Parts: sequence; structure tokens; C-alpha cells
Amino acid sequence: MNRYVFSTKDTVRYRLPTHTNDLVMDRAEAETSEAFVVTLETGEATPLHVHHDTEQVFYVLEGVGVVQIGEAPEYYPVNPGDLVRIPPHTFHKIAYTGPQRLRYLCVDAFMGGRPKDEPTWDSHMRVVCEMNGWDFGRVRLEKSDLCKGRRWGPTVDTVVSGLGTGSLPRSEMGRMEVHT
Repeated sequence: MNRYVFSTKDTVRYRLPTHTNDLVMDRAEAETSEAFVVTLETGEATPLHVHHDTEQVFYVLEGVGVVQIGEAPEYYPVNPGDLVRIPPHTFHKIAYTGPQRLRYLCVDAFMGGRPKDEPTWDSHMRVVCEMNGWDFGRVRLEKSDLCKGRRWGPTVDTVVSGLGTGSLPRSEMGRMEVHT
């Protein structure tokens, strides 16, 4: 049975050491796309990464941040209401820079259709966790975990404080050349 409407209130949470993804629409439920809400808390940033099979679109819901585009980085501020396009084969990351969390809707559009080697979000996240040495069982949170307030690892502060998880130090953020 096809689904056409997906609630952002009925998601599956994946708490990575660098940020949180709340899965709204699994790639298994579509031919060429998936959607999730990304949340970055104080000091968090997604790791610099690239997708060769995907074009991404971000719609900023709340908070402010900076998007890094390219390995020879260019920086662009993002604010609520902004739409960001990340072309395939483009290195990128997004960092939180404001006083409140940064939340954005991310839609992945797979150029060649749903990836056959990772046909579900869980299969994709298992690969991401394996590549980064993260425990998938601790990343994918059930609703009961959320009620208990369970989060990743020792503390987010420990992860952010220098383990190379994608965080951008405030001192470095102040020196970035931001394109407007």
C-alpha cells in the first residue's frame, strides 16, 4: 500500500555523536527519495562528507547555522526559511552557530533510484555506523529510550570536545569567510 502523507511527529530517531536525525520517510517507502529532520545542538556539526548518488535539499525550520561547501571551503549562513541545495559529488557540512538548536528538513533525491545496496534507512545507518566505529544499537533509539531521555554515549559534551566528530570549534567559526 502506498503512503502519501508522512507526519513529522511520527518519526524514528537516530542519535549520532554529531547530530540527531528523525526519519520522516524511509527510502524504502519511495522510489527515489527519503526525508528526515536534522537537529544540531550547541557545538554540533555534521561531519564533512559527500554523496555521489544523491542530491540533497535542506529547508531550515529553526535556528541559524553555516553551511560549508567544498573541500576548499566556502561558507554560507543559513536562517529559518532558507533552502539549501547540495549537488551530487559535493563535499559539505552544516554547523550550528546560534543561541537555539538548528533544525532543518533534509530531502535526499537519489539520481539512479533507491540504492540497491542500502534499500532502507536502517541499512544505510548500519553502514554509516560501521564506517565511523559507532554502535548502531545505541544510535537507533526506540520511543521507550526517548521517554527515558537516553542519548548517545557518555555525554554530547565529551563527543564534541575534540574527538573529530564534525564539530567546528567556536574559535574557528569566528574566522570563517561567510558568503552572503
